[in-house]
Amino acid sequence: MTITTTPAQARTDVTAPAPVAATDRQIRRTGAFVAAGSLIWSASMIAVNPQTTDNLGIMITDLGAIPFQLSLFALVTAQLRTAATGTSRVARGMLRTEYGLLTLATLWTVFHGLVPSFRDDAWLAVLDAFWPLSMLGMFIIGVKIAFAGRWRGPARFWPLVAESWAVVSVPAFGILGASAGRYVGAGHLLVGYVALGLLLALRPHLTGARD
Repeated sequence: MTITTTPAQARTDVTAPAPVAATDRQIRRTGAFVAAGSLIWSASMIAVNPQTTDNLGIMITDLGAIPFQLSLFALVTAQLRTAATGTSRVARGMLRTEYGLLTLATLWTVFHGLVPSFRDDAWLAVLDAFWPLSMLGMFIIGVKIAFAGRWRGPARFWPLVAESWAVVSVPAFGILGASAGRYVGAGHLLVGYVALGLLLALRPHLTGARD
């Protein structure tokens, strides 16, 4: 008698473990955080030219961005808990990758704003690249949320509006210069992230959050 064994076929339909469900209260708090953090950054951008060389101006510009960056950590966490980008490992992995990009971008903001002696260092220039990369990552997440369709109604598409900040504002800075381009960036924050934060705070059920 001949015994043969056949190796188990690799499965391609495996998804990531089910996310921890978010509650309405958690989504509301996240929305409020995103709205407040975005509003602070928008105000600092209007108050001080982002390309200022004045030490106090640089500190105001950088420190004004920190509440916004911290609020994005909360937003990505809410997106993970509600599986906003989908339930596959790739869909959830892109959100975890964003954590890394945001961490490096936020470190740049803290060091650049608080430690003037670091501003000309090469290693800080490397970290600076993660600011636009983190915002580009948020844009890709916004596209994925729209296609995934797990968030409903305006919550399905408004992340794409908010997270298009980099693809709208960065060219505006280049074309119009910092003096005029900052108003595009500040206005986009109000229309995008502040509005998204308010939407999540007022209508958390659109994300599939439980009561």
